[in-house]
Amino acid sequence: MQRGLDYVAHGGTYVLLSVVKDDIAFPDHEFHKRETTLLASRNALSSDFERVVSSIKGGTIDAKPLVTHTFPAVEAVRRIPELIAGADGVLKAMVEF
Repeated sequence: MQRGLDYVAHGGTYVLLSVVKDDIAFPDHEFHKRETTLLASRNALSSDFERVVSSIKGGTIDAKPLVTHTFPAVEAVRRIPELIAGADGVLKAMVEF
């Protein structure tokens, strides 16, 4: 989540949707030079997720740039520890069934 700011476009909105027990920090100069809007939520409703899924399916949201790793389920036992070890380079990993 801290590295996510690296992917926010100038004037973009960075949305943090989670419940994290640790502190989240990022460089102030990066946040301000991008003129970023920060939006945080942990109380999304099922209707919110339905709208996002519909937007992805309809092409309004292109989720492909979020996927950094893809592998078949049979490789999961081997690949998941690799992803954890290299977590700084993982945005979204998808397991194919």
